[in-house]
Amino acid sequence: MNAREIYLAGGCFWGTEAYLKKLPGVIDTEVGYANANVCGPSYEDVCTGATDAAEAVKVTYDADIISLPLLLQAYLRTIDPFSLNRQGNDVGTQYRTGIYWADPDDERAVESTLIGIARRAGKQPAVEAAALTNFYPAEGYHQDYLGKNPFGYCHVNLADADAFIAEHATDFGA
Repeated sequence: MNAREIYLAGGCFWGTEAYLKKLPGVIDTEVGYANANVCGPSYEDVCTGATDAAEAVKVTYDADIISLPLLLQAYLRTIDPFSLNRQGNDVGTQYRTGIYWADPDDERAVESTLIGIARRAGKQPAVEAAALTNFYPAEGYHQDYLGKNPFGYCHVNLADADAFIAEHATDFGA
């Protein structure tokens, strides 16, 4: 196994986590707060906008099964990459989109993915791309929220994960 980590912010972390958990090669997910300017913020702190934290998902994946570019391609289907500080009904800096790497070697794949979006669209995406400076796990009730509350609010089309998997069946390693 070739376990790697990437941190993805896609608005409310509930839907992003639920979508990514469906993908072959995703080993584990954990929702939390990325790149905060304070130590250990709570959900209430993050909602004030004063922490500069983004709601994000720590994704542990097997790079032998799903490559980072393929994982990012799936993630980008869950967001509007041109929307600033808003996804679905969620508005605020904590709901910004972002890709945060812990391994400097991942920066090139992230940048390449975002350059590709800009070229195809003819405009720059609003997706933040940066090294991870910190990540604080969210409170327990946020973890696997949609698994525990299947009718909870979600701006992400979770059925699209199945379509993505079918479309890319030959791209996943064994």
